[in-house]
Amino acid sequence: MEYTTAKFTKDMKRTHTILVPNMAPLQFKLMKAAMEREGYRVELLGNCGEQVAQLGLKYVHNDTCYPALLVIGQFLDALNSGRYDLDHTALLITQTGGGCRASNYIHLLRKALYKAGYKQVPVASLNFSGLEKDSGFQMTLPLARMLIAAVLYGDLLMALRNQTAPYENEKGAAAALTDKWIAALSRQFHAGKGYSAPEMKRTFPVIAKEFAAIPKTHTPKVKVGVVGEIYVKYSPLGNNNLEEFLASQDCEVNLPGLLGFVQYCCFNMSETVRLYGGSKLEELAPELLLRWLDGLEKALCGALKDAGYHAPAPFSVLRTLPDGIIGMGNKMGEGWLLTAEMIELVQSGYENIVCAQPFGCLPNHICGKGMVGKIRALYPQANITPIDYDPSATRVNQENRIKLMLAVGRERLESGGAAVPHEENPFYGQAPQISSAAPV
Repeated sequence: MEYTTAKFTKDMKRTHTILVPNMAPLQFKLMKAAMEREGYRVELLGNCGEQVAQLGLKYVHNDTCYPALLVIGQFLDALNSGRYDLDHTALLITQTGGGCRASNYIHLLRKALYKAGYKQVPVASLNFSGLEKDSGFQMTLPLARMLIAAVLYGDLLMALRNQTAPYENEKGAAAALTDKWIAALSRQFHAGKGYSAPEMKRTFPVIAKEFAAIPKTHTPKVKVGVVGEIYVKYSPLGNNNLEEFLASQDCEVNLPGLLGFVQYCCFNMSETVRLYGGSKLEELAPELLLRWLDGLEKALCGALKDAGYHAPAPFSVLRTLPDGIIGMGNKMGEGWLLTAEMIELVQSGYENIVCAQPFGCLPNHICGKGMVGKIRALYPQANITPIDYDPSATRVNQENRIKLMLAVGRERLESGGAAVPHEENPFYGQAPQISSAAPV
């Protein structure tokens, strides 16, 4: 049976409000400003709660990825709220364009809209792969440049806030400065400014210096890295406010930036040609884009270092880390990047790691949980705990498992950083958590 819903047309740009699920809060706020500059009316969704997951379960098969359940449930919950004119409301969802099932979320969403009685609500696709060619929402060069700038600025602000907030003398100072810069950058985007490479390279150090000027008292903290499937890794809805919970446990959180995933996608286009064949143009074009992104990444990391902050390893280094552990052809979902990020975090002193795993994400189970044993063998200090996120997993259980991991981290911190022998680790010999919905 074909589930037909309305198409998003060019005229709807003027007449419709586009609802967007809020995955990475800082980056997506700036992306909203970028789309508004292009003439779209955009609203980021913030509705959360148990009803979101339950609506997703009602209209999407429970064998589907947990992020799809949440995103579709959040859309339906918003449409059910009565806040929107349903004849002038559209939905926007990303498509990766690769083999990950995320490429097919848009079709699941249209099916859910049809079954829920919202056939008049169109769905637009945000992608860089030329999918949905007949859609009225098309990627233009200025929009693409602003979206990339939004990722870079968002990553910088996220890193600065997370490295400042645990040590600030006045609670809330880092959050307030983050909000100030999100507002300022949004105004620049609305004016068509701030997103060129020279402008970004000038602005990065200014932002970093303002954060560095916040009065701080540095005391030893447990440093925690967060990796995982891209939606559950960043989305407060998907990970039950994981960043907020870790902050409440007096930790310094390192959440690898979204830029790494963009670079990973570019690199994989060329890697596909190298592995399976293709034209020189197909190999060269992504490499040129990657070089441009590498230059911006260098400026961002330089601004962090010059202001006295930790900067992540550049992508040119990151892509060498999984060598001998996992093949570069393993590129479904987060693929080898997930393994690389865990190794980079351990090498950078963030050896306590939460690996956020959504139900139904097979790449995450292979490249995340499946690599933990090998990483621990290579880096005995690695204190990694995979956490399952799905409709049947309870928040209390998730947080208790994280607290056990943090207890190991605190013990090491108090003992001067010595690795706890595996047999003394509370996870040693413990069967991995299997949710009631997890695949067997």
